[in-house]
Amino acid sequence: MHTTGRVLPLPRARNAAFAALLIGMFMAALDTNVVVAALPSLAVDLGIEAAGGVTAAYLLAVAVTTPLHGNLGDRWGRRRMFAASVVVFAAGSLACAVAPTMTVLIGARAVQGVGGGGLIVAAVSAMAELFSRAEMLRRQGWLTAMFAMSSIGGAPLGGLLTAAAGWRAIFLLNLPCCVVALALGLGSVPGRKAARLPFDVTGAVLIAIAGSAIVVLGSNGALASSPLWTLLLVAVAAGAALAFVRVERRAPAPLVPPRLFVDAGLARAVVVTLLSGVALFGGFTYVSLAITGGSGGNPAATGLLLLPMSIGQVFSGSGFAALARRWPRIAAWGRAGLALGVAGSLGMAAIPLLSPSPVRIALTATALALNGAALGLSMQAYTVFAQSRAPKDILGAGMATLTFARQIGGSVGIAAFGWTTVLFDGSGGLSMVFLLAAVALLAGVVIAPRAKHDPPPSLPTGTVAGSGNTSA
Repeated sequence: MHTTGRVLPLPRARNAAFAALLIGMFMAALDTNVVVAALPSLAVDLGIEAAGGVTAAYLLAVAVTTPLHGNLGDRWGRRRMFAASVVVFAAGSLACAVAPTMTVLIGARAVQGVGGGGLIVAAVSAMAELFSRAEMLRRQGWLTAMFAMSSIGGAPLGGLLTAAAGWRAIFLLNLPCCVVALALGLGSVPGRKAARLPFDVTGAVLIAIAGSAIVVLGSNGALASSPLWTLLLVAVAAGAALAFVRVERRAPAPLVPPRLFVDAGLARAVVVTLLSGVALFGGFTYVSLAITGGSGGNPAATGLLLLPMSIGQVFSGSGFAALARRWPRIAAWGRAGLALGVAGSLGMAAIPLLSPSPVRIALTATALALNGAALGLSMQAYTVFAQSRAPKDILGAGMATLTFARQIGGSVGIAAFGWTTVLFDGSGGLSMVFLLAAVALLAGVVIAPRAKHDPPPSLPTGTVAGSGNTSA
């Protein structure tokens, strides 16, 4: 058995780094949702034109810069990239808070998204360097709580802050959090000397083009419903993606190293993460439409019906954190999460076809809980799996690729399911959306890594079994 030969920081420093990284991830995840409740106030103050761009600009910037953050983290070290991401995120937040026009606000949100993407990638990569696999499993409960708080509390927090102090307060809130994260992280997040390697400029441009086309298609309903624009954006994305693959095979320092996909387990994990993004993140957009009939169109009742999804996510994540230490075969946990998603999506497919009744409400709650459990379990399992499989020298690129696959999958799902509702009118279209989501997850179960791809439980993260990687 091979070991990495690395010297881990003292427990106090590791705890400080974990806290800093957790704060960073929380801010990045929260800002996806917190602005939603403030959009009406934003439209009144700055003009309704392009108000949707406030959210789209952030999501687009996060998606297209994710691979860049992973590559730069491998070159410059996690500490530099984490600190830079905090500073950029803080600058974007401040610019959002003082924005005089909608155009300036959208631009500031894009800057904020550049920092947010870096916070997510730096966190998952640095944690893999800081902690052994067993220790990462012990800390999964904190990550579950963080994601649950950001998803459940994001919109309500944004609404409360907007009502109490105005919409600008939701961006100013980030500034003290950034100060704390920077103070904790500068002395504790692992760092290294910058590597002298040429930067893959061509690859960065191509992946930005492909990612932008996909995210725009998934976030802009008007473009997605136009056959001309859909074909154009799909052609741009496909052409840029094919060119990117060719460039990466020849680049001396590729943005997404092809050897990531030489490892069969890691390649399978990326494909499955893409499929789960399509089904779970893409399908989430249509959940409210599917359950509206059961709540009579009442927003409060619809909100209550969505609660089981968050509860399922929390319980599955907490259960994984507790039980995976005793049964540490991560590949099996990932497949279990996907299987829960198949069951939940099939349940969701039946809901639009049922008349409002207690049976429909019970089925809705059960299906949403299963989908939430699938999201929490599969996301955590494949993150830990990738942290264990990716070679240490390209760990950031591996984690960024996994994150990018999930984000792009969500955008593909939103666009594809949008076209499904156009082709199949009414409740039949919504049922077809969730049937397709179940098919995508079932394909994921078939493709998913197996037990033979699991590294031995005793291996530290950032080490592929049998790779002989002993770099410090």
